[in-house]
Amino acid sequence: MSESQLWDAVDDYFTAHLAPDDETLEAAVRDSETAGLPQIAVTAPQGKFLHLLALIQGARTVLEIGTLGGYSTIWLARALPADGRLVSLEYSARHAEVATRNIARAGLDKLVEVRVGPALESLPRLADENPAPFDLVFIDADKANNPHYVEWALRLTRAGSLIVVDNVVRGGRVADADDTSPDVVGTRAALELIGGHPRLSGTALQTVGAKGYDGFALARVLA
Repeated sequence: MSESQLWDAVDDYFTAHLAPDDETLEAAVRDSETAGLPQIAVTAPQGKFLHLLALIQGARTVLEIGTLGGYSTIWLARALPADGRLVSLEYSARHAEVATRNIARAGLDKLVEVRVGPALESLPRLADENPAPFDLVFIDADKANNPHYVEWALRLTRAGSLIVVDNVVRGGRVADADDTSPDVVGTRAALELIGGHPRLSGTALQTVGAKGYDGFALARVLA
């Protein structure tokens, strides 16, 4: 068994025992694949992790940057109370259409609003609405803009809020000083921002699994 096969097998084991996909989640994955969306959504254990983070946080409001087919959106929205709110920002109208159908089938369309367009255009408009601070922000969009997304997350949260940034390891490239790819440069900038900002306390963890070698950063907003 190769290393990647072993990772897949362990992920399958975790999924079966700790994060089994129900028909709604399976349909979201299936319809996203049928629509030709890139297969880059979080895995079931990762989705369950986000779900538990939102529950532990007692989140009532969630901001998601990067909807894709709505798989992570469903996991997060399921952690919200009946009067909760999740705003998800998606660049692609086609992706948003698929996600909206998946979210509606999950019975979460009254909690979730998908907004279409570049996030760096949607975020200022959202801020102009003066929304209640978000309790949790999940950033999983174009990596080059990660530092800008973290800065906006700070503007739209409060002390005690959580910010999660996905895909920060980039297969190990984040530690390669010679790698100047936009995704790596943006990820490094976001991590350095988290590490140096007086209003953030954060860490990052490496992960392996069905999506290969990557990881996420987790930061708490301070007073």
